[in-house]
Amino acid sequence: MSKKSSNVFISHHSKDDMHIGKMRELLARGGYSIKNSSVDSSRWNRATDEGYIRRLLRMRINWSGTCIVLLSDTTHSREWVNWEIETANRLGKRIIGVHCLGSTGCELPEALKKYGNAIVGWQSDRIIGAINGTINNFEEPDGSSSDALFSSSSVVC
Repeated sequence: MSKKSSNVFISHHSKDDMHIGKMRELLARGGYSIKNSSVDSSRWNRATDEGYIRRLLRMRINWSGTCIVLLSDTTHSREWVNWEIETANRLGKRIIGVHCLGSTGCELPEALKKYGNAIVGWQSDRIIGAINGTINNFEEPDGSSSDALFSSSSVVC
């Protein structure tokens, strides 16, 4: 039996904040809930010290079981997104990409190409399967198979 809830960290570009609530609603309609520890506009932090920001994000990523990367047309260019993915990998977290609602595809963050466990479209069953580890492939937004990049597994040493 698969889990019905998960602690997650959602790595995203700030312009994609609205997709966090939409994903929570989508998963809830599928009977699944997520507890999100990431920083978004509902929990804005005005910190400017990079060391402090990294420490805060590391603690929030460590609390989560899965790092979800929201994929939009600008996600790949965000320095913090790549850092969050690399940190999740170092902490042994499952890392999944989710194409944002309405996406027709986009360039992927380099760290996701290297460390991602799955990439899925905006369908609740696919997202839940990726979180729970029953889906481990790379998909296009429409659910078709991607020209898989680097599917990997994470281990804690």
